[in-house]
Amino acid sequence: MADDETNQGKDTNAAAARNGSSTSQGGGTERSNPSRSSAARSGSASRTSARSSAASEAAMRKQIAELKREVSRLNRALADQAEEAASATQGWYQSAADRASGLYSGAADRASEFYGGASDRASRAARQLRSQAQSVSETVQQNPGTVSTAMVLGGLVGLLIGMAMARNSDADQDWARPWSR
Repeated sequence: MADDETNQGKDTNAAAARNGSSTSQGGGTERSNPSRSSAARSGSASRTSARSSAASEAAMRKQIAELKREVSRLNRALADQAEEAASATQGWYQSAADRASGLYSGAADRASEFYGGASDRASRAARQLRSQAQSVSETVQQNPGTVSTAMVLGGLVGLLIGMAMARNSDADQDWARPWSR
């Protein structure tokens, strides 16, 4: 039975420790219990630990929110820069396309003018050749003796030139001897 009373006392002390008060078996006076003070210390340590972890968690959430805002700002800045770069590139492209178009149309105009001018000159030259050929043909038809006399004179002039060259080459025939043997 003494064991039952001791166990009851321990149960009462444990319950009191949980409630924060200490009673003894004999009359309800409080006394200092070493197990209670260590439990109180561990409880306050766990409360302090919980408070500090809650505070650090709140601080981390605050930092995460700040980082999210900073990332959003950076994304907006990058989007703005990309938009500026795209518009600048579009401007450069449009400028290059305009210059190329201008160069092409200028070259096409010059080629057209050149072709038109060359065509006009060729047609004038063909007309002149036709008219000159026609006038020579008419002259030959009207004066057949003159043409034959001109041909005979041309042949005689050619013959005289050939004979003159042959005389000059007689002196220079020494260079041809090695091949003639």
